[in-house]
Amino acid sequence: MLSTGALRAHLLAARLAGPVATSREVSLRSYRLFAARDPRVLLGLDPEWAWGPRELLALMADRCGVSADPGQVSGCDVIDPERTLLALDAFADRLGRAAEARVPVLFGTGHPHRLLGFYAALADALSAAGCPVLTPAQGRRVDITTRFGLRTYNLDYVRGVALVREPGARPPGGETGAHTHSPLPVRTVLGALAEAGAPLPGLVVGDHGWVCGAGQLGFEAIGLADTDDPALFVGEAEGQVSVVVPLDDGVRSVYYRPLTRYVLNRACLSQ
Repeated sequence: MLSTGALRAHLLAARLAGPVATSREVSLRSYRLFAARDPRVLLGLDPEWAWGPRELLALMADRCGVSADPGQVSGCDVIDPERTLLALDAFADRLGRAAEARVPVLFGTGHPHRLLGFYAALADALSAAGCPVLTPAQGRRVDITTRFGLRTYNLDYVRGVALVREPGARPPGGETGAHTHSPLPVRTVLGALAEAGAPLPGLVVGDHGWVCGAGQLGFEAIGLADTDDPALFVGEAEGQVSVVVPLDDGVRSVYYRPLTRYVLNRACLSQ
């Protein structure tokens, strides 16, 4: 089993925690946009509390370990690896309880180029443990507003993990998709399940709009988030999201493999 000390060292070496690639400017801009209720950073969440930039900065300092100093406006942002490790333990515990209860689970990612392998390994393990891994609405059209205007995507699944692709964009191997923050894909998937009278997920696992969109609709959701994704941490603080793991969500996909091993071991799931 990968020790906590070894994983901490990996988090720092791979810049998953410690000084991360996400800049302070980008994070602070996200907090300002969230405070203004910009849907691009709300990720499907409808916050109950009033969150100004200072309140968000204090929250992110508490949950991620970023500097609480509003005067620090440049440089790399920082994630405390101890907070990442504690959240990974809670994340693994929730997966383990899902496996014990054999609840239906939905996986979805807005970071398929980076995080698909991480989620796919978890989906494989939960499926082997007897959990139905849900894959509804395959091929369903989803229209998402982006900075380039309205774009049409199709829902797809790779190894049990939902993502969106531009029409006709499935390459050989099928392991890429579009980057998105939108909650519309998870709303489409959950709506399709409800329409069919099919079992609904007892747990949703992912990032971005997959977590916030599901949590806002009352589904238990857990996921990963960077320092510029305050919505997931607000959802956790308000009770719509169960667990958020603070880490850089944009490093090379191979760097998440030790996290996969650690989580599966902590959850008592075979890989």
